[in-house]
This record gives sequence, C-alpha cells and structure tokens, in this order.
Amino acid sequence: MIISEVDETTYPAPTGFMQSAFWARFKQQFGWSPHLFAVGDLHSGAASASGSRPDMPLLVLTRRLSPGMHIAYIPHGPEAPELVAAGAAGAAGAAVGVLAELAAEVAERLERRPLFVRFDVSFEEAATGGLVRAPVDIQPPSTVIIDLTPEEEALLGAMKPKTRYNVRLAGKRGVDVRAGRVRAPADKPADDLDRWYELYRETAERDRIAIHSPAYYRALFDTAGAYPGVDLSLLVAEHEGELLAGIIVLRFGGTATYLYGASSNHKRNLMAPYALQWEAMRRSREAGAAHYDLFGVPPADDPGHPMHGLYRFKTGFGGRILHRAGGWDYPARPAGYALYRTAERARTFYYKRVKKR
Repeated sequence: MIISEVDETTYPAPTGFMQSAFWARFKQQFGWSPHLFAVGDLHSGAASASGSRPDMPLLVLTRRLSPGMHIAYIPHGPEAPELVAAGAAGAAGAAVGVLAELAAEVAERLERRPLFVRFDVSFEEAATGGLVRAPVDIQPPSTVIIDLTPEEEALLGAMKPKTRYNVRLAGKRGVDVRAGRVRAPADKPADDLDRWYELYRETAERDRIAIHSPAYYRALFDTAGAYPGVDLSLLVAEHEGELLAGIIVLRFGGTATYLYGASSNHKRNLMAPYALQWEAMRRSREAGAAHYDLFGVPPADDPGHPMHGLYRFKTGFGGRILHRAGGWDYPARPAGYALYRTAERARTFYYKRVKKR
C-alpha cells in the first residue's frame, strides 16, 4: 500500500462530498485539521486502461483533545468498495485486515500519533478485521437512496400513496416552494438563511435535537461558493408569506444529499415538508443528479423508536434503504483509546438516554 499526503491540486477526485477538499476546508473552520492523502497499490480494484490503478482519495480529519491527545476521523471513506468489502464475506488472510492496514499507515504518517483512527464506512459491508466497533456512529448508518433517473411521473408513482397525496395536497393548498436567498442585498440585513435558522431552532426544541450555531451553516454556504463542483441550495416553503419549512440540499457529483431540515409548528396540515422534498428531487434531477440521499433514518420500521415518524416520512418517498457499516476504530494507542472509549460511551448514554427524558 502506497500512501502520501498531497495538496488540493493533486488530490484525487472523490465521488462523495465528505471525502472532498470542500469538506476538508469547511471542517477546518470548526476545530478539525484536514489531511489529504492519495492512496495507491490497494491490492484490489479494477485497473485502468493503461494497466495501472488510479489513486484513491482519502480525507483524514484530526482533532486535538488535550496536550498529547489527538483523534483521527475518516468520514465516509475510503471510497473503494472492493477494498472496503474485501474479506467481508468471511475470507481469511491479509484481505480481512486491509482497512486496519490503511489505518496503521495513516497513524504513522500523521504528525502526532492519534489515540485511534475512526472509519465512518459508507458501504453496506466492510472487512473489519483488526478494527473494533465504535461506541457511536458519527454519520447516520441507515439512509434512504432514491434513484432519480426515471421520469417524474414514475418517481411520483414509486412513492407510498399517502406521501404522493401529501405532495399534491401541499400544492393545492397554496404552499409555495422557492430557492432561498442566502446572501441578502446590502439594504436588507436579514436573508432567508437567517429566517431558516430561527425555524431550525424551533424544530430542535420540538424534536429535542442538537444543532450548531448560525455561523456553522453560514460558513457551509460560504465554503461551497468557493468550489465550482459543489452546489449547495436552500429551499423554502411559504404560505401567504409565512415561512413553514426549509431544507438545505448539497449536490456533489451524481448525488444530491438532504442535509438539514426545519419546519414550523404552525399550519402543519399544509404538508409543506412533502412539497419541499419533492421539489428538491425535481431540481436535483434536472441538474443531473442520479441519486437523492435522504441522509438518515432509524434502522427499522419500529413504532417504538423515538424517530419512527422520520422513518415513515422518508421511506414514503420510495427508494431503497441502505444500511451502511457505520463507525469502526483502529486503536493506534490502545491504553489511551480505552479511556476515551469509556468516556465516549458515558457521554452518549447521557445525551441519548438521560437528557432526552
């Protein structure tokens, strides 16, 4: 395995936004240090026309916890399915430890050896020999992926009847969906992103979820604006001038991803969130996206799950449920990792079980 740190100009092109230079620069503004690697000689994968395999991009984010203590995180990477899945079906030998081998190489090349290297694997299966299951998944492991290549009528036809009814009902009741204004004119200090954030705060209180500061979402748009290959949009739904809902959608490569959504406690009978998702699917398809990722659902149709309503909402649009392999750790400093793992478990228990009561 050949791995070398590179700059943006020589970084191999990724297929997912979380392995992009855009995401590296965005996360850098919020306490993470990005490292861009090119990985070659993967021991697997299809050869190019010239007989050599193209290098694989690998974004590694590191963070300092305290003096002498750092962690490393690889969001939705690596991007080579055949590398990640090698040995996943039970094969023995070196193939089972390819991810662990990659993590060991990363740990050696970082300026400061981290406590661990965490993969947030975006594929359904992964060879995890040499790794341990992370106490918590940073990114949602289960999601709904919608194929946008069929015609619009076929997309509507693939929805569950109630979802299709609600999409049409929103239009009949006068819900207007438009592109939000993210940068206000000089004579107007507020723009749609400010309005959306106030609604997002209302959503967070209602659904008891954690959100970032307004600066986080503003920086997301500002950073996206510097990368031509990234299309970030805010869509808002209004009724008689009142903001009812809004979503942020990112299009990168062939996939559009629903990142954040907010909805009002008022006029919920107008079904504004349904109209928003349908418009996002339509616009993404017109812009050339082949897939729409609804980015996170509970793992099963369980009425007892606190987010069961979200499951019903997102799966109503059709598509297929993808169960990603999730978070896996390579303990680079086992003693320090054991302490961190214990603390992370306790923190997760507090926020998910105690604070939400």
